[in-house]
Amino acid sequence: MKVRASEYKPLLFTTTVRNPKRMKGLLNILSSFDGKTLTDQLAEKIMGELIRYGLYRPMKKTNAVKNKWNDTKTGEFSNILLSDSEVKNMLDNNPQEHKEAGFDKGWPSRFATVFDFAKELGFVYFWQNEKIEFSEIGLKLANSIEVKTDENYILISDSHPEFEQQAFLHALAKSQRNNPFVRVLNENVPLILLLQVIQQLNADKELNGAGISKLELPLVIFWKDNNANELYKLIKNIRKKYKYNPSWEIIIDICVNQIMGGEFKKFKPKSVMNEYPDEFIRKMRLTGLISLRGGGRFIDINTNEQEKVDYILKTYSKYPKFKTEREYFNYMAQTDENLILFVSKAIGVEENNKYLEKWTSVYSFEKIKQELSILSQKGLSNDDILKYLSNPIRLEFLTSLAVKSRFSNVKVIPNYPCDDEGVPTSTAGGNGDQGDIECFENTDGILIEVTMAEGRTQTMMEVWPISRHLEKFSQKSERSMCYFVAPSIFIDSERQIKFVKTEYNLRIEPYTINSFVEHLESTNKLFF
Repeated sequence: MKVRASEYKPLLFTTTVRNPKRMKGLLNILSSFDGKTLTDQLAEKIMGELIRYGLYRPMKKTNAVKNKWNDTKTGEFSNILLSDSEVKNMLDNNPQEHKEAGFDKGWPSRFATVFDFAKELGFVYFWQNEKIEFSEIGLKLANSIEVKTDENYILISDSHPEFEQQAFLHALAKSQRNNPFVRVLNENVPLILLLQVIQQLNADKELNGAGISKLELPLVIFWKDNNANELYKLIKNIRKKYKYNPSWEIIIDICVNQIMGGEFKKFKPKSVMNEYPDEFIRKMRLTGLISLRGGGRFIDINTNEQEKVDYILKTYSKYPKFKTEREYFNYMAQTDENLILFVSKAIGVEENNKYLEKWTSVYSFEKIKQELSILSQKGLSNDDILKYLSNPIRLEFLTSLAVKSRFSNVKVIPNYPCDDEGVPTSTAGGNGDQGDIECFENTDGILIEVTMAEGRTQTMMEVWPISRHLEKFSQKSERSMCYFVAPSIFIDSERQIKFVKTEYNLRIEPYTINSFVEHLESTNKLFF
């Protein structure tokens, strides 16, 4: 078979990382087979487990399976496990014609395709008839979520969101464009290139010091080498000619003709100028190093993580090259303890309050209400800031803003980590005794716990931790209560909340997202 020649290509995260939440799920299931020899039979068994949990969904399926999956195409966990017979039927009725180099045709090759990017990022190594080998950082990502089953229901919680950030920071700080896993000629580490260019732009006193604009990001995405200085000079020249608003045609012409030499023609303007940059921003923000400025028009270094940025640039700007996949994987898989030990800058109460006041001046209560309504339906935001936040992060942020917008005198303390603009980079997590949002109204304490979980997952994975958080939180004020906010409230959650009230005298008030907003509009006090 003729091997396709290497060529220069733009960086398309839409065809690689796709959904980080799905990757966590895939690795969580695969981690059960860590150390096992990857035979054809085991590859098919693992694919069967992914089908069982709804993480891989073949086309041909029965109505019973469609109902269990709600026939969605999210690629994430379903709510209900498939039975052994349903899994077998799905495997038998969906033979795979797929063939990957080094793997037998069929389900073994499909396994390789599903996990190939996790392998490239240094999370897990596998090869046919060799042992599946997780890296330390790959196990961190796999364990960033907790997966349980109750009868035939799947229960998932984001138990350690900080693990996810650590894993992607490790991977993206090292990830080389022309590594042995891919056939591209582009020679750079995208995160390093981005940080270096931003630093040079910010150091230039003739420029605005707000980082790189979203309109300029396609230049990074198309860039052929690791010469950040030349890219900085190109951007400065564009700004001299067109200020900060070059047309799409100008940027596309530079990308295609000046950078690629006219070799890259297959694209849609909207993809180059909107879709590619949006996905690039989402993935770079997974590291926690990137802030959004100017209402989302500019991407800058998060100064709260400047120490981490300096370390990464010092350590990984010059990088070794590798000829084999195994050598490259070993490099990617090696844990850098410094990146784990770095402690993010703690945000004080007053600074946090200023962030919330700033964003409530940007977003009116009506806008916040509208965005929460979209979130209650698990819809996508079109806002230039909010669209980069995953649903759980967006819910914590918007809920904090909703409370602050309605009750300016209430001290609102969200426990999510945030960038230097006050935009959360992850959900609250990493501390078993800490809730999502702590509020203080005079001497009264109000804990607000939010979740996108519904159904049995909500009951099993949320209510008991919330009761523990409230018990700890109640020590901080004379009176305390908790709002529990979710898209819908499962009947078993309500029953469990009543039990907690009766048995432990802990007051939890359950609200749907929409009913919570209505409650905020109708009351004069947060504590009632």
